[in-house]
Amino acid sequence: MNIEMPRKTLDLSTAIAEGDIRVLLMVLVHMTGDQRWLEPPYKPKRDVRLIPDPEAGVPKQIQDEIRAAVLKLFENGEPQPAITDPGDELMLKMMRACLGENVAPEYAPLMREEMGFIPRDVRWTRRPSGDALTAQHVLIVGAGVCAIALGVALGRLGIPYTIVEKNAELGGTWYVNRYPGCGVDTPNHSYSYSFGARNQWTRYFAPREELLAYLKKVAIEHDVRSHIRFNTRLTASRWNESKRRWISSLETGNGLEDFESTTLVSAIGQLNDPSPAHFKGEEEFAGLKLHSALWSEDLGLDGKHVAVIGTGATAMQLVPSIADRVASMTVYQRSAQWSRPVAGYSDPITEGARWLLAHLPFYVQWYRFNMFWRYGDGLLPFLRKDPAWPHPDRAVNKGNDRHRQELTDFILSELKDRPDLIEKCVPTYPPYGKRILLDNGWFKTLTKPNVELVTDPIDRFARDGIVTSDGKLRPADVIVISTGFKVTEMAARLNITGRGGENLRDVWANDNPTAYLGLTVPGFPNFFCMLGPNSGPAHGGSVIFQSECQSRYITGCLVDMIEHGIAAIDVSQEAHDRYVREVDQEHQQLIWTHPGMTTYYRNSAGRVFSAMPWRFVDYWAMTHDPDLSQYRQTRA
Repeated sequence: MNIEMPRKTLDLSTAIAEGDIRVLLMVLVHMTGDQRWLEPPYKPKRDVRLIPDPEAGVPKQIQDEIRAAVLKLFENGEPQPAITDPGDELMLKMMRACLGENVAPEYAPLMREEMGFIPRDVRWTRRPSGDALTAQHVLIVGAGVCAIALGVALGRLGIPYTIVEKNAELGGTWYVNRYPGCGVDTPNHSYSYSFGARNQWTRYFAPREELLAYLKKVAIEHDVRSHIRFNTRLTASRWNESKRRWISSLETGNGLEDFESTTLVSAIGQLNDPSPAHFKGEEEFAGLKLHSALWSEDLGLDGKHVAVIGTGATAMQLVPSIADRVASMTVYQRSAQWSRPVAGYSDPITEGARWLLAHLPFYVQWYRFNMFWRYGDGLLPFLRKDPAWPHPDRAVNKGNDRHRQELTDFILSELKDRPDLIEKCVPTYPPYGKRILLDNGWFKTLTKPNVELVTDPIDRFARDGIVTSDGKLRPADVIVISTGFKVTEMAARLNITGRGGENLRDVWANDNPTAYLGLTVPGFPNFFCMLGPNSGPAHGGSVIFQSECQSRYITGCLVDMIEHGIAAIDVSQEAHDRYVREVDQEHQQLIWTHPGMTTYYRNSAGRVFSAMPWRFVDYWAMTHDPDLSQYRQTRA
C-alpha cells in the first residue's frame, strides 16, 4: 500500500487538532504496528451518541500525546504502514478499543471487507474467454444506488450489462425527490459506497443535491454512466425457455424495441412509485395540488397558504425548510411520530476534518466504521419483544421503554410552552415501531405562530382549502400530499412474466411480495430484485450497504453459472418458503408486528413484507457466497 501525502493545503497540525481521537488511535496502530495505543491510558470511553464527541473522553494531556504522535509520523514524508490488513483477531481488538464496547467476533471479517482491507468483489476461479463473456448480458432496470453498485461489480468482472432508466438522469430517489430540505437521514460516511468513501462531504448529513452529485461522480469514475440508456422504460419482460433469455420490451423516444438478456435485475427498490392519498372533493380545489415526490423547483411558495398532508420523513424535512417563507403552514397528521434528536445534524464538517478524511491514511475507513456502527445493529436488541416485560402497550422491552422516556422528555422540552401540541405529538406506540425519523427542527417549527398541526381527520377538499371533520375550513393555495410510496409493488409493477407464463404481479398478489434472501423468486430464472421483500434496512444502516451485499450475491451467482456451464437458475420453492417462514418467525419477535400502530412495513394482512429482521452482519453472511444447491439449475 503506497501512501502519498498531498502537498499541504492547510497546516497538518491544524487538521490533526480537528481529528477524532478514537480514529487517530487506529491510524497509529496501522502505521506503527504498536498495540499500546489500544490500551489505557489511550483507550477511548464508550460514547453512544450518533455523532460522538471527537475527544472520546480522553484526558487533554493524553489527547495531546496522541495528536503529537500522528503529526510526527506524517510531518516529514510519506511513511509506509506497518499493518494494512489487521486480520480478524487484531481487527476485533481494534474495533473494541475504538468503540469502548464488546464487539462480537463475527463483525471482524465484515468490517475488514467494508473498510477495504480485504477484497469484497467476487473473483473468477478461471477467467472465461471473451466469447463466453460476450454471450452474457445483464439488463438492469433503474439507475439509482443499487444499479450503480451492481454496475461497478459487473464491470470489474467484465460481464456486459445495460441499465435502462425512465428518467433523464441517474440517481433514482435522489433525482426524483427535490423538495426543500430533502436529504439523507443516515450520515454520509455510512451512506456511501465502500469503494467510493473518499468523498468531500460538506456536512455529516448531506442534502439531496450533494448526494446526487456523489452518485454521478461514482458512476463516471467507474464507467457505469456509459452503460445507461436514459429516457428508456421497461414495459414488459418475458422469460423465453427455449432461448434461456429474457425478452424485454423497451419504450424509447423512437418507439418500442425488443432487448434480449441472459439476466434481468430490478434495481428500482421499494420507494419509487408515489402513492398519493385521495380525498373527497379534490377536483374542486382551485389551487396547486401535488405529491412531494413530484416537486417542481420553480414552485412559488413565498407568502402562500400551504397545507402538508402527512408527518413522515418527507414532511419532517420539508416543513421546517419552508415554514418561514409561507404565510401559513397547516400540517395534517394522522398519527404522531417519534423523532430522534441528533446534535450536529446540520453542522458543517470542518476544513481540518475534511482534509483528514480525504488524505490521512486509514482515517476515512475507521471514521466510516464509527458511523456504520452507530447507525447499524446496535438498536436491534431494543426492538426485540420481551415476553416478561409488564408494559407491552408502550414499549417492547426495558431498554425500549428507556428510549421512550428519553424521546418523550425531548418532545416535552421542545414543546414546554405548548401543552396543546404535547398532547398531539407524543405517540402512544413503542419508539422505532415506524420508520426512524431524525428531528430537523420539527417540533420547534410546530410552535411557530404561522404553523398549525391539525389532528382532526380530513373530511374533504374545498375550492380554497381543506375542511376537517369538525366542519372547519382552513385556507390553502398549495396542498402537498406527503403520503409515501406504493411500497408493496416493488418489481411487480414492471410487468415481468416468468417460466410457465406467470406474471410477478400475480405471484405477489394481495400486497404480499416474498423472495429468497429478498432477491430471487421461484419460477423466475436469472431474475434478481435488489432491495426486494424483507431486505429494506429498518433498524438503521444504509441501503448502500445492502446494495453492495446484494451486488456480491448476484455477481457470485453469475460467476458460478458461467464457470460451471449453467444457463439458468431459479430458486426452489422449498428454499424460498423456508426462508420466508424464518423471516416471519423472526418478525413475530420484533417491534414491527406490534399491534398498536400502522406502518408501511406491513401489508393489509399484518405481515411485515418490507423490513429486514436480521442484523446487517447476518445478512452480509447470508448473501456473501451463493449456494446454488438452493436453485433449480438448467445446464448450458
